[in-house]
Amino acid sequence: MNQDVSAERIIAIGDIHGCNTALHALLDAIALTDRDILVPLGDYVDRGPDSKGVLDTLIRLKAEYDVRPIFGNHEEMMLTALEGNPPHDWLRYGGVETLDSYGFSGDLGIVPERHVEFLRNCVDYVETDKHIFLHANYIYDVPLDRQDEFQLRWRSLIDEMPGPHMSGKIAVVGHTPDKTGEILDVGFLKCIDTFCYGGQWLTALDVLTGQVWQANDQGELRP
Repeated sequence: MNQDVSAERIIAIGDIHGCNTALHALLDAIALTDRDILVPLGDYVDRGPDSKGVLDTLIRLKAEYDVRPIFGNHEEMMLTALEGNPPHDWLRYGGVETLDSYGFSGDLGIVPERHVEFLRNCVDYVETDKHIFLHANYIYDVPLDRQDEFQLRWRSLIDEMPGPHMSGKIAVVGHTPDKTGEILDVGFLKCIDTFCYGGQWLTALDVLTGQVWQANDQGELRP
């Protein structure tokens, strides 16, 4: 997916994890236009207070702008549970907070179909002229369309730091939180999961200019 020639900004957003207040603060600061591409990197749900609100926000944005949402491991756990599989892992890793945001009282049908469809339509990766965007990790010498789903969604950078991808493009990822709230930048890879649900920041990065926006879940922008 290399349709970025005319984009003025290509903006990635790190792991939101239910922090809808922080997301709205970032969106207000960014002021999206129809000349932008927005790439949320996955993990929209779980752990934070308003996963339902986050999905509502992303669905609205996708209807108005060029938004290319990536499928994270928490979306995988949620969708697996909603499709009738045992929810134990999801509940252990933030699903309880997600269900609370819907007012859950025993029926998973409380999650609206538009949210299920949004999850199903998320993509494994996004590729532009100079960047690749994915949730977690990659195998450096394997093309994107042949990557293992476990690497893309689950493999932490702490477990395995890849080398530069064979495409020569810069990788922009989330999934591995920096609990100090700082971006990890090793040149060929940037990780922008900055631990918003844990009291730090939600990060947005314009990969074309390097501009960074950060907000916390009190709605405060980082100076």
